[in-house]
Amino acid sequence: MGSFFGDTMKKAMRLVRDQAPAEATRMLLHGLTGEPPLPATQPAPQEPAARTAPRIEPPVDAAPGGATFARGLRMPLGETLERLRSGELPNLGLGAEALAKLGKRPRVHVPDGASYLSRTFACQAGTRPYKVYVPSKMRGGAPLVVMLHGCTQNSDDFAVGTRMNSLAEEHGFIVAYPEQPMTANQLGCWNWFNQQHQIRGSGEPSIIAGLTRALILEMGVDHERVFVAGLSAGGAMAEVMSVTYPDLYAGAGIHSGLAYGVATDQASAFVAMSGKFAQHGGRQARDRARTIIFHGASDRKVHPTNAELILAEAQAGVSHGHQETLRQGVANGLEYNHTVVADVNGLPQLEYWAIEGLGHAWSGGAPEGSHTEQRGPNASREMVRFFLER
Repeated sequence: MGSFFGDTMKKAMRLVRDQAPAEATRMLLHGLTGEPPLPATQPAPQEPAARTAPRIEPPVDAAPGGATFARGLRMPLGETLERLRSGELPNLGLGAEALAKLGKRPRVHVPDGASYLSRTFACQAGTRPYKVYVPSKMRGGAPLVVMLHGCTQNSDDFAVGTRMNSLAEEHGFIVAYPEQPMTANQLGCWNWFNQQHQIRGSGEPSIIAGLTRALILEMGVDHERVFVAGLSAGGAMAEVMSVTYPDLYAGAGIHSGLAYGVATDQASAFVAMSGKFAQHGGRQARDRARTIIFHGASDRKVHPTNAELILAEAQAGVSHGHQETLRQGVANGLEYNHTVVADVNGLPQLEYWAIEGLGHAWSGGAPEGSHTEQRGPNASREMVRFFLER
C-alpha cells in the first residue's frame, strides 16, 4: 500500500540510514502536509569532525520539532535515531517564506455585529495565542465550542475550513480557536503524544483548560454547554481534554484523531497512527465527555483503527442498558456508516461516523481551508447538533 506509513516512512528511514536526517524530515513533512518537498538547503562548510564526539542526550520531555540543528550536521546513526525517537527533528534551515507556506491564513469573514478577536492566554504552563468568534446575536449563557486545529494549520485556516463560525451565527454560540505556535512544535501540532501533555493540570491540557475557563468567566458562558473538538493532532488533543477534564467539557468531537494514551513519544505516535498499538492500546478512562467521532475509511495518515479504538473505549463507559443503532446513508456523494450509542433515556452519548472514500480531511469542509473535503457528511453541523441536543 503506497501510504504515508508505507513508502514514505521506508524512504525516510533509508535516508536516516544514509545519515541524511534533514532530507528524511523533508520527506516526512511532505507526507504530513501534502505540499511538495521543500528544496534542500546547501550546508555551510564544516570543520572536520572529531574522531569521537561526546553523546548528547535529548531532554526527556523534548517537544517534537523544538530543537534546532546546525545546517548540514551529520550525526552517528544511533544518535540520529535516538533524536528522532525523542522528537528532536532537524530545523531544516527553512526561511520565513517556506515556513509561511505551512500556515497560510485565509481571510475570515465577519458579518456585521459579530466579532473575531485576537487574544493571548498565559498561565504557569505556558502561553498560547487564540482567536475567539462572538456571534452577532449572542445571548447570555451562550454555549462555547473550543476548536483545536491539526498540524500545519492555524486558527484562521481552521475557522474557514470547518465553517464553524457560520454555525455559531446560526445557533448563537461562541467559538474559540487556540493556536499551537511552531516554537512549541515545528509542524504546529498539538503534542498529544507527549506524556507531559496528557495529564490534567500539566502542559497543553492545562493551557487549553485555563483558556476555556477564562472565556466562561469573561463572556458568561453556560458552563454546562462547553465543548471541545479537533482534527488529527487537534482531534487527539480533544480526546485528551475529554478524558482529563470531563467536568469542564460536556462533549468532544474527534475528527481523524487518536485514542488517549496510545503513544508516549514520537516513535510510538507513528506506530499508533499506522493503526498498530502497543499492548492493549490506549488507557481506559473511567469518566469522559460525550463523544462524536468522524474518520475517513481511506485515511492514509491516521489509520481508521484509531477511531474504532476510541469508540470501543468510550462505549465501555456508557451505562448498562444502553441502546446501539447502526445507520447507513450517502451525504454529498460519500457513503457512511453511522453508529449511535444512546443511554437508557435515549440521549446519544456516543456517535461514530465512518465515511467511505474520505481521506485525512475534515468532512463537508470548505475548500478555502486546508485538510478539508467538500464531499461527505457535514462534520461541523453534525457535531453542533450532537453537542446542543439534550
